[in-house]
Amino acid sequence: MDHFSVRDGRMFAEDVPLDAIADAVGTPVYVYSTATLERHAAVFRHAVAGLGRGEPLVAFAVKANPNGAVLATLGRAGLGADVVSGGEVARAVAAGIPADRILFSGVGKTAAEMRIGLDAGILQFNLESEEEAQLLSQVAVDAGRVADIAFRINPDVDAGTHAKISTGRADNKFGIPAAEARAAYAAAAALPGLRVTGVTVHIGSQLFDLAPLEAAFGRLGSLIADLRQNGHDIALADLGGGLGVPYDPALPPPPTPADYGAMVARATAGWDVRLAFEPGRLIVGNAGVLLAGVVRVKPGAEHPWVIVDAGMNDLIRPSLYDAWHDIRAVRPSGDQWTANVVGPVCESGDTFATGRDMDRVAAGDRVAFMTAGAYAATMASTYNSRPLTPEVLVSGDRWAIVRERQSVEEMIAPERRPEWLTA
Repeated sequence: MDHFSVRDGRMFAEDVPLDAIADAVGTPVYVYSTATLERHAAVFRHAVAGLGRGEPLVAFAVKANPNGAVLATLGRAGLGADVVSGGEVARAVAAGIPADRILFSGVGKTAAEMRIGLDAGILQFNLESEEEAQLLSQVAVDAGRVADIAFRINPDVDAGTHAKISTGRADNKFGIPAAEARAAYAAAAALPGLRVTGVTVHIGSQLFDLAPLEAAFGRLGSLIADLRQNGHDIALADLGGGLGVPYDPALPPPPTPADYGAMVARATAGWDVRLAFEPGRLIVGNAGVLLAGVVRVKPGAEHPWVIVDAGMNDLIRPSLYDAWHDIRAVRPSGDQWTANVVGPVCESGDTFATGRDMDRVAAGDRVAFMTAGAYAATMASTYNSRPLTPEVLVSGDRWAIVRERQSVEEMIAPERRPEWLTA
């Protein structure tokens, strides 16, 4: 569910007309709904409430949408943060998320990033290799601190999703094989500056089938029992994220958070651990749209070309993943047609839709790319020297710019010419 609707012939974000935002800020622009963020956070927290030992930790995957206002909204809604870089640690802390609700994941943490996490006092480092444990031990000892750790377990379970967002197969770069986990935990427990506290698993994103998750959790449960027999105090099991969201309304819906919660209750019965979760897309995906203007419409060999002012640099998912986004007119007339929707970037891959049945639009109209709250603005670039897109947060009948539109001058300001080009 989201809070974007059409009333009196125009699309609103909660109680704010999207046209009003576009008139004031220009296009392209990302628009997020506070009510949708809060609702999704509450629904997921309710779905997992009462599971495991103590209060479950719902740690939002910051990579999905790192905007500070979005993080602050989710922090106030009771969510923690799953981070994968030192920058994300800083963003989460700056947004007011308590350090004891922050999990530090990621396959390539550097010593400097580890120190950032240690200085912040995060809850747990999710480690991906024995080599990473050895480095964290050195950093922790040098800092005079003790780092709580878990290893990310690769259960060799195929999530059945797009290859570029699948992370739980043996040939993926993430985690350590389950068969090597016992040795890795024994080695880590012997290192100074480390305290073994948990286990973690994450097999992929945009899952529409709970069976792979349940299979992975089953293997994790067996490992927890074995690790305890070997003397390790496993107190936290981080089950990752991955639940899908409905991009295409014509497709069957994904499992609900309630479905997921019921599966987790079944799969983790008897574990006696605190559970943690890392939802990202599920929380923010439907909470955002990318608002774009129609530059022109030109004839095509089979379908007309709708050229918009948003490009693949603003929303790369269709180019990167062949991802599908619903595209709606901000002021729908009721007329439909079949068209191709493309951006201005000088790449054939700058294509959002081909042969799409959609609202008829003309030059000067505006369209909304739906379900653009996750892995959208966060993955934007300045390709073709196109400045980064602004972001707006709506709350009821109020709205505010939460990231200004980058100017061309700001975009090129960090560049420097060597002395032999300035003489």
